[in-house]
Amino acid sequence: MTDQNPINTVDSMLPIPQLFAFGLQHVLAMYAGAVAVPIIVAQAMNLPVEDLIRLITADLFTCGIATLIQTLGFGNIGGRIPMIQGVTFASVGPMTMIGAQHGMTAIYGAIIVAGLFTFIVAPFFSRLIRLFPPVVTGTIITLIGINLMPVAINWMGGGVGNPEFGSYTNIGLGFLTFLIVVFVYKFAKGFLSNLSVLIGLIAGTAIAFAMGVANFDEVGRSQWVAFIEPFYFGLPTFDWASVLSMIIVMLVVMVETTGDSIAIGEIVDKPIGRKELASVIRADGISTLIGGILNSFPYTAFAQNVGLIAVTGVKSRFVVAASGVILILLGLFPKLAAIVASIPNAVLGGAGIAMFGMIVASGIRSLGKVSFDGNHNLMLVAISIGVAMIPIAAPNFYANFPDWAQIILKSGITFGSTTAILLNLLLNGVNHGDEIQEMGRR
Repeated sequence: MTDQNPINTVDSMLPIPQLFAFGLQHVLAMYAGAVAVPIIVAQAMNLPVEDLIRLITADLFTCGIATLIQTLGFGNIGGRIPMIQGVTFASVGPMTMIGAQHGMTAIYGAIIVAGLFTFIVAPFFSRLIRLFPPVVTGTIITLIGINLMPVAINWMGGGVGNPEFGSYTNIGLGFLTFLIVVFVYKFAKGFLSNLSVLIGLIAGTAIAFAMGVANFDEVGRSQWVAFIEPFYFGLPTFDWASVLSMIIVMLVVMVETTGDSIAIGEIVDKPIGRKELASVIRADGISTLIGGILNSFPYTAFAQNVGLIAVTGVKSRFVVAASGVILILLGLFPKLAAIVASIPNAVLGGAGIAMFGMIVASGIRSLGKVSFDGNHNLMLVAISIGVAMIPIAAPNFYANFPDWAQIILKSGITFGSTTAILLNLLLNGVNHGDEIQEMGRR
């Protein structure tokens, strides 16, 4: 792929068929994660099926709006980079606790205030960009991929809780999908090569259907049209302890967003400086505010889609904007969402291994440009990745810690990123990040 190729730049517009195909590829990669949070919250709150459907459709609809805000931007809101938005998993624990004590309206009151807080503090938080020199950003990109890999592996096994987890059928489907992705990527040319993940998902699903594994019954039972009703559960209520816990979640989100946006910036050759980071975080804040109004949740970048950009080399932000339009349609037309939801987990896992592995490879490539001679960078990378591995190796390691601490510690991405930042300050000093700050001013 050469620089003359229009899909190799952030601001290039592609033909509509290509926008749709590449955008759909992004949606399929993030869909399972997008609907997981509303399912978890609905189960925790013992909501009826019709309310679960409302949560899912509202979530997909708001995912689309948030993605359009981030990719297209308006004024100083939105990073104008190919960053797809989805619900942060860091919010699940606090939301279920708030809901159990104060009900759904308190969840949305906390989300609305936390969204406003994020929007207001964005320009101040963006000043921390100087704490992300190349050794820190390379480390963060690497551990994003490492922390996502268990997601792909669990998908490939059939999904957590699946009684057929690890069966020959699931692993075989996942491996077959992986092989299809690799062969298309290797032997197809141009447009088709860039669609290797989408072709793998479609082919894997077709094979699963022929084997009787894929089930499309839910498509027939789903409604044709859904109406997204603001404040469906009632006007928001405000409990300040709940608001504080959600603000902590959004502080975690801002750290993760910083890492994700810098990772995307490196992949698409658009440096992220202080101004760009502030715009990205403002978009997170306004999207979270909208989520609280539309019965949805806090929003952030979906890291798994970073890997898809690295695999395909398709850097146009308008591709991910097309993903936003598709997500809006999925929210408005549940039958379409049901079709996407019918893709077996094992098929997603086969594609996910390639996507998430590419994030690791991108991080290693970034670290390859960093000097490790005569400095403390080797120790910084080693410890940061080491602590990020703790919740992967032992998910219950921090089970006895307070809930607020678990929000940070149980996210390998957040804790590893924070460790890298602090170790850089301790071992290298703050001036080591000046090159990033200066780059952001240009």
